[in-house]
Amino acid sequence: MSNGPIPLLVEPHKLADRAISFTGELPLAKFTRVAELLTNTAGAVQVSVAFSRDEQKHVVMHLELAAKVAMLCQRCLEDAVISVGGHYDYLVVNHNADSTLLSHSYDVLEVDDEPLDLLALVEDELLLCLPIVPMHPQGECQSPAGYVEPELGPDETTRSNPFSVLAQLKRDPKL
Repeated sequence: MSNGPIPLLVEPHKLADRAISFTGELPLAKFTRVAELLTNTAGAVQVSVAFSRDEQKHVVMHLELAAKVAMLCQRCLEDAVISVGGHYDYLVVNHNADSTLLSHSYDVLEVDDEPLDLLALVEDELLLCLPIVPMHPQGECQSPAGYVEPELGPDETTRSNPFSVLAQLKRDPKL
């Protein structure tokens, strides 16, 4: 295992033959597509990647990501720090591989003879694990300054159903 810098380009077949793994951090500022969705790019993504071969001698890549990102809470419009990440298992294959013979317990990652762009793969997975509607946990949002909760008047609490007229028409035997 290597705890040094994470290489941005890797050759999965060569690394799997030697069962190499890497652990380290990548700054959030390096991920331009993710940075567009954040309010602050301070911090880093904890990355752990391991290459190996399975029982059928296929190249397998295990990827783990963990980060805390700052996004705009859609309830209170303040910064919300959200934990994102996950565990991903890939079966690395050539573009012409027969997918019917592959294991269904892995995601398929098609790679040619060119090195795999690990930075792009990590960014893709980060984008997929960001929340669609970022929010603080329930009860942690603060109301904006100057916001006053409107009070309901007595006539607003006893509103009638607008479809009650239709119910009366349905009961009328003349129609």
